[in-house]
Amino acid sequence: MWDAIQWDERGLVPTVIQDATTRQVLMVAYMNAESLRRTLDSGETVFWSRSRGSLWHKGETSGNVQRVREIYVDCDGDTLLVLVDPAGPACHTGEISCFFRALETSNA
Repeated sequence: MWDAIQWDERGLVPTVIQDATTRQVLMVAYMNAESLRRTLDSGETVFWSRSRGSLWHKGETSGNVQRVREIYVDCDGDTLLVLVDPAGPACHTGEISCFFRALETSNA
């Protein structure tokens, strides 16, 4: 899998986190090689925080960890999909998913 990943110029790859049971998209984060290694080793998601410039283990303080079931790389190699069993909400707001706000669309 490592050779299939197209890391960006910062050594990151966007990562979609999806509930393995419901298939609901929970969040999007970034991984670097170290966070992916730690995810594989621990069985729980670990990401790279672009704002803090450091690794973060999802749920380390909240307890809302995400147990990894499967990891996929897309056909272009530039995005990962991680199927998880979440122990609680994914969003820091307390929402199950970070995608809880709908944009208004106009149907012309």
